[in-house]
Amino acid sequence: MKHILFVLLGILILSFSPTTNVHAAEDSFKTASELCLPGNYSFTVTDCQADGPSSYQSKMALTGISLPQLPFPAVKPEFELTYLDQQYGYVHTQNAPVYNSMEDALKNQRGKAIRHVSSSFSYISYIDSAVEDGKRVYMVAPGEWMTAHDVARVTAPVFQGLEFTETPALTFGWVLTYLSQNGIVETKRTPGYDIDDYTGHILQNHDLVWVYDTAEANGMEWYQLGPDEWVPDNLIARVIPNTNPPVGVDNDRWIEINLYEQTITIYDHYQLVFATLVASGLEPLWTRPGLFKIYDKLETTPMRGSFEADGSDAYYLEDVPWTMYFDEARALHGAYWRANLGFPQSHGCVNMSIGDSHWIFNWANEGDWVYVWDPSGRTPIDEDLYGEGGA
Repeated sequence: MKHILFVLLGILILSFSPTTNVHAAEDSFKTASELCLPGNYSFTVTDCQADGPSSYQSKMALTGISLPQLPFPAVKPEFELTYLDQQYGYVHTQNAPVYNSMEDALKNQRGKAIRHVSSSFSYISYIDSAVEDGKRVYMVAPGEWMTAHDVARVTAPVFQGLEFTETPALTFGWVLTYLSQNGIVETKRTPGYDIDDYTGHILQNHDLVWVYDTAEANGMEWYQLGPDEWVPDNLIARVIPNTNPPVGVDNDRWIEINLYEQTITIYDHYQLVFATLVASGLEPLWTRPGLFKIYDKLETTPMRGSFEADGSDAYYLEDVPWTMYFDEARALHGAYWRANLGFPQSHGCVNMSIGDSHWIFNWANEGDWVYVWDPSGRTPIDEDLYGEGGA
């Protein structure tokens, strides 16, 4: 009887052992060969193999790059902020006459002019226009007219920055194609010009990009915008969020102007709430670095001035919108005459688009802090180099 039981037991062992070993081997092989689903496994313990797409994503995550790239926690401000009651024109002739009737303007009898607009850089605002016999004239003030022979209509740019719902964790910026040599910004796989490794990825003007890293090459700084994508720093206007108030700011709201990046940021309750492009003072009429307060706000105001003894650089600007004075004659304001922003151009003021200046005007109060700085150290801080400033 015992012999029969041992035989039966042996048969059972032979029947079940190979199957069990096969399943164990299959499970072991399955565990060793499974690939992780695409994702970031840099800081995760897992029993799958982080190869292929997941390996690449994990590698990028170690450099701060998330794939897909993070969305921007921001929205465009209301487009209505770009609207103005005034219309504008560029005065392109010297000593352009102003007439006291539409009839005299249509006849263009210069001897009947009641005054002249003589500055070399002049813009007027007009409240009405008319065309008779193919001749166009503009009403520049009640009862005052100028002709299209002297005035060319201009359209204020409608660029707008961003209104933030929360402070971004990363540096970001805008692409400035008009600062490139050929008007095109194409990314490179590596920083520098030593290797011809352009990616074929063409960036558009004012594209919004994350900036993940920086590197020095060919004597200049380069910004990494994504995996194996680099561009020189002069083609990106960066914002580096910093919710710590500048030294001297004693509350939770301030305006920061970065002269090197040519950007402006607005902080409220220690959070970034708005950011956009600016055009600050061009050498030798720099925008002065320092800490200031807004001391006057004007919905519109005329601006005029000259810095050369012979008046050759005189300017005359009517109805400059959304003006906030903070440092003598230097102000934040809309600049309807600026086609592009993101590089120094002004007489010391901080020029912005109409919509952006309107947003900041609505947010700002007299007494709010304005912090102006240049992280590159290129803007002089010697007080003797600065006058009152201008538009």
